[in-house]
Amino acid sequence: MFRKWGFFLLIVILVLSACAPSQPKNRAPAEKTIPVARKLPKVDHIVIVVEENRSQKAIEGNPSAPYINSLMKQGANMTNFHAKEHPSQPNYLDLFSGSNQGVTDDKVPKAKFSTDNLASELIAKNSTFIGYSEDLPSVGFNGASTGPGGYARKHNPWVNFTNVPKEVNQPLTNFPNDFTKLPTVSFVIPNLRNDMHDGTIKEADDWLKEKIDPYVQWAQNHNSLLIVTWDEDDYSQGNKIATFLVGPMVKTGRFDEKLNHYNLLRTIEGLYGLAHAGESKTVEPIMSIWK
Repeated sequence: MFRKWGFFLLIVILVLSACAPSQPKNRAPAEKTIPVARKLPKVDHIVIVVEENRSQKAIEGNPSAPYINSLMKQGANMTNFHAKEHPSQPNYLDLFSGSNQGVTDDKVPKAKFSTDNLASELIAKNSTFIGYSEDLPSVGFNGASTGPGGYARKHNPWVNFTNVPKEVNQPLTNFPNDFTKLPTVSFVIPNLRNDMHDGTIKEADDWLKEKIDPYVQWAQNHNSLLIVTWDEDDYSQGNKIATFLVGPMVKTGRFDEKLNHYNLLRTIEGLYGLAHAGESKTVEPIMSIWK
């Protein structure tokens, strides 16, 4: 009797096992899906303008800067963006190379640097870079300045690197009127009168509208991007500075994640699949602003 019942139970177990859904052995964990919003877009050209020595609260809402505030409203306004340090020159180096390269003042550095930087990374990827400085007297100029209110080398980090060709160090007069001839990434550095260092906020706002608005209008239909940031604040807001991005691939709005020059460098590197210079490898790119 017991042998018959045992045989019957075995048959029931085999039938139930056959009906149960199969479970693959050693199933690998499901891949984490990356939301569309987490992907960086393709951008054809980036122009980066660096202004001087004003806090975020001195710029946003200031009636002396109507054009700048219109750009903030057109694009992604990063309301919690911070410079890394004081004074000017180390911050330019931070943004360009992910490190101040040991420079802690505005004097001409005693040595040239050979570490990775945004220009060398772009060149290694067969992309292009040019820095356009207002009042730079000639291509590759290596001097400290051109006098009061003019060009200042402390605002030109690429001139300090041995792995950046001198030909990328260009006067602003060479900024092309045909924007299709722009490099992949370019910096535009106003002179000391027009970057808020020696001049007023209104003077800088007027200059930016005159020099950069044609590119902004063109960029909207040519998959290109404008970035405007400051080197540092005026010691009034814990080094919080205005920074905004304007382009057809950017959401409109205020974004309050805490960011700095390293995050911005990492973002630009990510847009073009570059390596990561200096401390940019230790931070995240800006991801929340892309359409």
